[in-house]
Amino acid sequence: MKFDLLPIAGDASFRTFYRLISKKNNKIIVFAKKEKYKNLVAYSAINQFLRFNKILAPKLYEHNLAKGIIVIQDFGDLSFYKELIKKKNKLIIYKKLINLLLKIQKIKPKSKIKNIINKPHNIDKYSNQYLFKESDLFFDWYLPLFLNKKKALNIKKKSKKSLIKLYNRLNFKNSCFVHRDFHVQNLMKVGNKIGVIDSQDALIGHPAYDLVSIIDDVRIKTSIKLKNQIYRYYLKKTSKNYSKNPEKFLEDFNILSVQRSLKIIGIFSRLFKRDKKKYYLRYIPYTWQLLKMRMNSKIFSELKKILDSNISKNIRKKIINE
Repeated sequence: MKFDLLPIAGDASFRTFYRLISKKNNKIIVFAKKEKYKNLVAYSAINQFLRFNKILAPKLYEHNLAKGIIVIQDFGDLSFYKELIKKKNKLIIYKKLINLLLKIQKIKPKSKIKNIINKPHNIDKYSNQYLFKESDLFFDWYLPLFLNKKKALNIKKKSKKSLIKLYNRLNFKNSCFVHRDFHVQNLMKVGNKIGVIDSQDALIGHPAYDLVSIIDDVRIKTSIKLKNQIYRYYLKKTSKNYSKNPEKFLEDFNILSVQRSLKIIGIFSRLFKRDKKKYYLRYIPYTWQLLKMRMNSKIFSELKKILDSNISKNIRKKIINE
């Protein structure tokens, strides 16, 4: 059988992707040199779990873990990012994506699911340990780009005391499936359906986390008006108890948005410094805007003061020119 093999643009992981083009159907070859378990075993296990629950995720065709390869279903190149940037009425599309999120959140999460090596894959629960591990990336990778080690460590210690208070304020339990990267570049237009990719980091977590990912997506700038419309649509459509406690849910949403923005700035700085991937630096200034917007209430005053007194506006913009 004749086929062509074409490389596909990579992402922020250690994976490389190739499109296997044939007359019958196209497939994606995923190759992982590092973190094989997460990028191949966990990924295929989560995909299988989603498919079992009627969520469109890539089907696994073949695997060779010794060589670090899996072959999966090809959803094409049309992400909802591409759909959104050419549409004026973006809310219509976002409503469809929120409907999918609500469907995913109705899935009864399991702590263990089968994987391709016939062993259980554990889906951990989010905890403060995870939240700190993620937000620490900001202090460990972003701050050292501009500040000496001693000052960066001092800011981290002060901020961590404030973050402990914030994370302990979260009102709702870690009770639903959380994709952890539920943004428009990971949601694919597959005919009339929506395909979900890059789910290997999934955990059982807070209902607001994936909502934050799609509303405060750093890769696509949206107005505050649109963000609020998407948020209100989610609350209107959900029947969960957090829709009956809107003030508490909004507080949780803001805390998780701040946490995620810190994480993203840290990850993109690490991609630049460690992996020589400069492309992601362009998103950092907008991430700072989101961080500032979500730290608008009194509960963030301590953290905001620490960041504002140590990280100037010039520093926040400087990385883009490094």
